[in-house]
Amino acid sequence: MSTKFRSQMKEVMQLAWSFVRKNGYSMSEALKCAWANLKLKAALKVKIVEFYFKKTDGTLRQAFGTLMSDRVPETKGTKKTAENCQVYFDTEVGDWRCFKKCNLIKIA
Repeated sequence: MSTKFRSQMKEVMQLAWSFVRKNGYSMSEALKCAWANLKLKAALKVKIVEFYFKKTDGTLRQAFGTLMSDRVPETKGTKKTAENCQVYFDTEVGDWRCFKKCNLIKIA
């Protein structure tokens, strides 16, 4: 197996197990959500992506975000975020946002 595939599988399984332990997901739900998060992270690096996630108050949020280096502003310093959060640059608002990875609903 290639090392890229192994590292992706490791990341997916670690994320899925954290969803099972912390959020009470079944393993099937956790794997689906973990794969969706991996696909979103890869897509954010190459284009502007439309995706949906559930906010902490329970409402559904549509977001347009990216992590492309030519679209995001230069950041000063680094800010530590939680492992269970996905950070993205919101292209509609023009600011950084994040959401809990377990709340990802769909990538459009």
